[in-house]
Amino acid sequence: MEKTKVQRLKKTLDYLESKQRELRRQKETDTRSIESMIKYLKKDMLDQYNLSDYHLSIQQEIKNTEAFISNVKDIININCEE
Repeated sequence: MEKTKVQRLKKTLDYLESKQRELRRQKETDTRSIESMIKYLKKDMLDQYNLSDYHLSIQQEIKNTEAFISNVKDIININCEE
């Protein structure tokens, strides 16, 4: 993965993580809009960065945001080393 793509992916991941933290904080309130945003963001990241090319099971784990974030971090770490 190109260095510029890795940098953009890092920024997108930071945003996803912030939304996930926000979702956890707002347990009692209506969180559907945040959940929808997180779902859209994960799908967009998969498509935009072709993450399935870098991690085979990331597509199956898209429903689990914590696992998705962990897998994206692995992809970033691997591509930063190159």
